[in-house]
Amino acid sequence: MKGIVRVFFILFSIFFVLAIGCGIVILYCNSAPESQDAADINFIIRKGETLLQISQNLEKEGLIRSAFFLRFVGKILDTEKDFDAGYYVIKRGLTTFDIHNLIVSGGESPVRITIPEGWTKTKIALHYEANGLSTKDEILKAIRSEELREKYSIPGADCEGFLFPETYFFSRSTSATKIVDTMIETFFGKLEEIGVEYQVVPANKLYAKVIMASIIEREYRLPEEAPIIASVFYNRDRRSVGLESCATIEYIITEIYGQPHPEYITLDMKEIDSPYNTYKWHGLPPGPVSNPGLVALRAAFYPAKTDYWYFCVKDPSTGEHYFSEDLEEHNAAKWYYLKKYGSPPGR
Repeated sequence: MKGIVRVFFILFSIFFVLAIGCGIVILYCNSAPESQDAADINFIIRKGETLLQISQNLEKEGLIRSAFFLRFVGKILDTEKDFDAGYYVIKRGLTTFDIHNLIVSGGESPVRITIPEGWTKTKIALHYEANGLSTKDEILKAIRSEELREKYSIPGADCEGFLFPETYFFSRSTSATKIVDTMIETFFGKLEEIGVEYQVVPANKLYAKVIMASIIEREYRLPEEAPIIASVFYNRDRRSVGLESCATIEYIITEIYGQPHPEYITLDMKEIDSPYNTYKWHGLPPGPVSNPGLVALRAAFYPAKTDYWYFCVKDPSTGEHYFSEDLEEHNAAKWYYLKKYGSPPGR
């Protein structure tokens, strides 16, 4: 009899210890991960995503401690197929059970918005407003935010140039600051993709590259030509020769003066008294003239090595350019390709 009691006591003790251990593990896995970032997280579940993918994404975002534990909860509660696609604003500090219940209850359908390469801050702000995401004034205020400029060490008067053109998904309740912050964060993520260690690049040098990329963005149409166009501008800049970029004139007229985009650049426009006028002054303008995409950024950081000083449009239908090493050849190219006069330039 004593032996049976002893065995029972041992088994009970083992069960008790295991139960306490399991309880501790469950409490730990269910608790919210520690984070110094108090900001809410915009989390998207896309149609067709499995619980495995959802749980891994939540763990990657630092919203849950264990992807396995969320899948375990879904299995036990038989809610594996009840995780609804949608847009969720998840607060830091929620437990895994809280997040499980939130997602099972369904989220808001996100607004899908695409920002094309080369747009200026005003066009971007108007586009957000037209899609019901904040207002033009609020977006522009966030773009000028001193807090965001300090956060990302942007030396300019605003965040123009750092608003990465991409397709985004936002809730209609997302603040203008969060929208702009997301675009800037995406920008620096893209720099990492192309191998730029921006953390060790002085802010003023990084800013100069972004300005150059913003000009290249507005000048190229064929991606393979972007590094060559970059080489032309760098060659001219090294010799303190004006960049003579039409993109900077267009920026003055549309963004600074708020006038319609000109059909062509006139001689009078090239005489506009503005620090952004690269026909009137040599060197880079004081700030970016667009928000460049990956092709232009890569070209600005990794330009081709050439002896070209000029380029002109060779084929208006494709945007192909003719590149020249001297003014005589450039003028011959302009006469032939733009005015259909004379013979094709040769090297």
